[in-house]
Amino acid sequence: MLRTRLLLAFCGLTLAGCASGNGLWVELGGQRYAVEVADDDAERARGLMFRDAMPERHGMLFIHERQEPQAYWMKNTRIALDILYFDEARKLVSQQRDVPPCSAGDRCPPYPSDAPARFVLELNAGEAARLGLKNGAELTFGPGMASP
Repeated sequence: MLRTRLLLAFCGLTLAGCASGNGLWVELGGQRYAVEVADDDAERARGLMFRDAMPERHGMLFIHERQEPQAYWMKNTRIALDILYFDEARKLVSQQRDVPPCSAGDRCPPYPSDAPARFVLELNAGEAARLGLKNGAELTFGPGMASP
């Protein structure tokens, strides 16, 4: 978390060297995505809540302390998403595609992983299909990203 915050501060001072604004990115299926990182409980809980849109080729990467079954929900999320679960080796182990927004608060359903995961990548709905993602696809971290 400290590494991410230091990088964000650095990018704020030298935007020319940080193409995605914060400089953080991942690659999946031959496509690069600028990402925001949620690596503590508060950031993971807020996620993409209350946002009306997410730019193309952007996403949010959730980093958990350990690999275990994960379940995400769409509480107060206004955009449809693909929720992609990766294990500690950054291999895709489960996909929840085209998950609809939910404004039902605590009555929003969970979308669990089919296998233990450590990393979760949320992209705009339809990206997984566009990339033809299959379980086993590898997530690559750009420079400055935490590694397992």
